[in-house]
Amino acid sequence: MPTYIRLLRFSEQSMKDLKHLRDRVAAAKKAYSDAGAELKQVFMVMGQYDMVAVVEAPDDECVAKVALAQAALGAFRSTETMRAFTEDEVAKIVGAMK
Repeated sequence: MPTYIRLLRFSEQSMKDLKHLRDRVAAAKKAYSDAGAELKQVFMVMGQYDMVAVVEAPDDECVAKVALAQAALGAFRSTETMRAFTEDEVAKIVGAMK
């Protein structure tokens, strides 16, 4: 399954309610699972973003569906989602170049 990296910034609402972060991560895991994907890992990070999430999903549409649902809840003020390629996937892509 394709891997996606999500970079997340908490909304002001989320910052006020950080004590429930574990519950929100559990809810996100369920939302991804219900959509046919898996939230593999979540990291709290320092710098421009507050969290990094690693997601495996069958396609872009699946990730977009969950991302839009999360945005509608107001949990994040901005996000960025990137498709990540494993070393084997990159080798296959490069090997197919002419």
